[in-house]
Amino acid sequence: MATTNIMIVGVGGQGTLLTSRILGKMATNAGYDVKLSEVHGMAQRGGSVVTYVRYGEKVAEPIVEEGQVDVLIAFEKLEAMRYLHFVKKDGVIIVNDLRMDPITVVTGQATYPEGIIDTLKAARKTLVVDATKKSKEIGSPRSFNVIVLGAAAKHMSFAKDEWIKVIETTVPPKTVAKNIEAFEVGYAIG
Repeated sequence: MATTNIMIVGVGGQGTLLTSRILGKMATNAGYDVKLSEVHGMAQRGGSVVTYVRYGEKVAEPIVEEGQVDVLIAFEKLEAMRYLHFVKKDGVIIVNDLRMDPITVVTGQATYPEGIIDTLKAARKTLVVDATKKSKEIGSPRSFNVIVLGAAAKHMSFAKDEWIKVIETTVPPKTVAKNIEAFEVGYAIG
């Protein structure tokens, strides 16, 4: 099996690291060699957070080159746009339809780009998920990242029940039920 490259992008506090740990544990449990890499920008100030999860028979290094990502999981649409060039021509983007203005937009130094979703769809196969809204509907606003992961799970080769087992053992115990519900919502969309 060739190495599968997953990139998870968002801003600080969106659950990017937890999502990468769930994915890494999934691949490890399936018997793959797994490499995880976390790249933090100004995460605590709402800056970019990028994690790579690479898995296969033998994975040499954790970093993914531009144009090599199979699945881009994005918790915010500008972050998806920022890392679009990493996605393979036949790769897929799973993006939360959320706008979070970076500090440069907030301070008036830049403007938030228009038409991001259209740009993404024109460039690659793109699935847009309103995970923020869906997470509020199920009464668990912080679980939007697991909704996006659920949608992305349909684009990977792991069984649904295996995902649920990993979520049960990875998320904080008091949040297990809501995170499984969130995963199911995303999986239905995916």
